[in-house]
Amino acid sequence: MAEVILENICKAYGNNFRAIDQLNLSVEDGEFLILVGPSGCGKSTALRMIAGLEDITSGSLRIGGVDVVDMPPKDRDIAMVFQSYALYPHMTVFENIAFSMRLAGKPKAERKKRVDEIAKTLQLTSLLDSKPANLSGGQRQRVAMGRAMVREPAAFLMDEPLSNLDAKLRVQMRAEITSLQKQLGVTTIYVTHDQIEAMTMGDRVAVLKG
Repeated sequence: MAEVILENICKAYGNNFRAIDQLNLSVEDGEFLILVGPSGCGKSTALRMIAGLEDITSGSLRIGGVDVVDMPPKDRDIAMVFQSYALYPHMTVFENIAFSMRLAGKPKAERKKRVDEIAKTLQLTSLLDSKPANLSGGQRQRVAMGRAMVREPAAFLMDEPLSNLDAKLRVQMRAEITSLQKQLGVTTIYVTHDQIEAMTMGDRVAVLKG
């Protein structure tokens, strides 16, 4: 777990267009922060900068007290969940969740133990041998969450993770993600343009204006 602090963060593109100008944001250790605002206001860009997927033009970004502006994404101890799920279609649920552990060279027994724990938490145990194509949208989103959880990151970044789900499933998954975040106690920044999500999920809401 870690505190995430952005100070005077700017993101400018080649034509001097500033997607983000002087963003200041402090997220406490274990806090669930909702970042809300209209489309095009820079919410996803801010999240991608924290993850290291976008370069920061100027400003300071600290995760757990460490300046990470020049640190590659793999070293930031951050896990990101996208709206597209980004699952590997040829892999089973088990293989998708265990993927980062396999890359890190973790022993097979350790991978199985960790994945089994996460699958139980996310109610995926009966689906571990299934492929993503055979899962519902909500189940795929749980797998994406599991893949992020398996790394035990310092912080979760979630970029509109429920936007591809139907209304009924969104309500269910809002409750599940909120409950899971409380259970894990991991610092979480959740981006949405949905005001209902913003008002019902997090500990605090930050509004980013266009």
